[in-house]
This record gives sequence, C-alpha cells and structure tokens, in this order.
Amino acid sequence: MRVVEAWLFDLGNVVMGIDFGRALAYWAKAAERDARELQQRFVFDEAYERHERGEIDAQQYFASLRPRLDVDLTDEQFATGWNAIYTGLIAEVASLLPALAKSRPLYAFTNTNVTHHKAWAKLYASTLEHFEHIFLSCAMGLRKPEAAAFAAIAKETGVPLERILFFDDTQENVVAARATGLPAVWVQSPQDVVDAVTPYLEAD
Repeated sequence: MRVVEAWLFDLGNVVMGIDFGRALAYWAKAAERDARELQQRFVFDEAYERHERGEIDAQQYFASLRPRLDVDLTDEQFATGWNAIYTGLIAEVASLLPALAKSRPLYAFTNTNVTHHKAWAKLYASTLEHFEHIFLSCAMGLRKPEAAAFAAIAKETGVPLERILFFDDTQENVVAARATGLPAVWVQSPQDVVDAVTPYLEAD
C-alpha cells in the first residue's frame, strides 16, 4: 500500500451516472429529428472543451451546436436536454463517501460547465457535502487530462501529487494523471473503487 493522504474523485460515471444519449434523445424529439442522426453528428469538439474551461458560456456553446447538429432549438431547449444526462447516484461509491471523508481529506475534480454544475449540485447536494472541495474545470480554466490541472489541485490542497489517490472513468485522464506522478485508478465499475479503498479503510 502506497502512502495516501487525500482522495480525489471524478464525479461523472464514478459518483453519479451520466448518459449524453439522453440529451441527444431530448434534442431529437424537440427538433423532430432522428436521434441516431444527432448521435452521429455530435462530438466532444473544441467548443465543448472551451465550454468546460469556462472560455465560452452556454449561449455560445449552444450556438456552436446548432449548425453541427443541424437543429433550430432555443437555448432553453438545449439547456433542458443538456441537463437530462444525469441517471442517479452510483450507490456503491456514494455509500463509501462518509467513511472516506472521515479517513482522509476527500476532494473531487470534474470536467464540467456552469449549466451542468448548477444541475448536479442541486440534484446530489446531500451526497456532495462529503467532499471538502470540488474542483470545477470551468472555474479553474483547466480540464482533465491537462497536467497543469493536476498540478493546480496539488498546490491548492497542499498534498503532493504522489500522495493523492485519483479515481476516474476515462482512461486518457488516468494515463495523464499517472504521468504527473499522481497514482490513479481507472474506474470501469464501482468495484474498482471498492477494491482500491478497502485496504486503507480497514487499516485506519
């Protein structure tokens, strides 16, 4: 067991489920289009990443989606679909958070935007209270997998990168984190989190 002084969790598909297909389904219905066509057109492009860094706002991001998806939806319709992606808490992980928070400082780091943040912060408020701080890409101006993002979190928390255990469902983020010296667990199922933290909780 390596020395771990803090936990750092991704949120989407680690603590709470997300499904972008739900947004596309809503937009397709609102635009009277085939959802499969919108799925083929939608990509996580430069505008998406800029939105997550807070470089452009929701209105600007939705404006970029209109020609890409070839739909004429209002900002309100886009926002409603955008916030339909949440599928609920991942119970096995959410149930561990109280014990993890008692064991060591518990942080989260999520690539997100202002519109999504407002939605999930309200939906899961009681569960998210266990986190000492949630680092938001749209507030930091940095997003995973950028090395500068991980360095900024280590500086802010005062915990060396090599003593923070990071959990993320995206392999690219895990590889990038490890390259900075941050030990990371690639979360492909809730059991990956359970297996990683149980030895530490039992040793406390």
